[in-house]
Amino acid sequence: MASSYSYLPVDLREYTVAHTTAPDDLVAALVERTRAALPDEAVMQVSAEQSTLLGMLARLCGARQAVEVGTFTGLSSLAVARALPADGRMLCLDVSEEFTAIAREFWARAGVDDRIELRIGPAAETLAATPAEPTFDFAFIDADKPSYGRYWDLLVPRLRVGGLIVVDNVLWSGRVLDPDAGDEDTRALAAFNDKVSGDERVESVMLLFADGLTLARKR
Repeated sequence: MASSYSYLPVDLREYTVAHTTAPDDLVAALVERTRAALPDEAVMQVSAEQSTLLGMLARLCGARQAVEVGTFTGLSSLAVARALPADGRMLCLDVSEEFTAIAREFWARAGVDDRIELRIGPAAETLAATPAEPTFDFAFIDADKPSYGRYWDLLVPRLRVGGLIVVDNVLWSGRVLDPDAGDEDTRALAAFNDKVSGDERVESVMLLFADGLTLARKR
């Protein structure tokens, strides 16, 4: 989910985007389709530069098995699935048939729909029902913020050694710095960030990128 990057000077953010590989026509079409079809919800879509980074990270860690918690209209999953080898597989978890219908369309247009399994329903329940053994090489979390800790607890044991978890919105437009924040999302993200930094099963880095991204590599 994208958020307001109010903590970054606009000119600096525009400069970084201008010096990042531009999205191709399919990505640009998905961004525009989402904005046109879902004007009120389009803010939940990751930015084009985030999709570029996600694809690069999946390639760098040699991902063959990937999982995503929170798919929306499919921009992040499109980037990761395109980075997988032809026999790679990606599990996408979401609760909306409406939003993911757009994702399905663009996965097919990209020719990666055969690599992706979409399961509709509560992600924590789906993950809990999967084998509790290291299976995934790459994971992306971008869903309801109060459940981040639960998703983390379910994913880390299912990630192979050397695998990578990427988590979006960890800065929440800088609101995680407010010790008096009263909303549930902000409190949950602040607690989650503390949880990750204290988890000795991973080595992690928080990036001042987009709305904040945490990269965590399983030891």
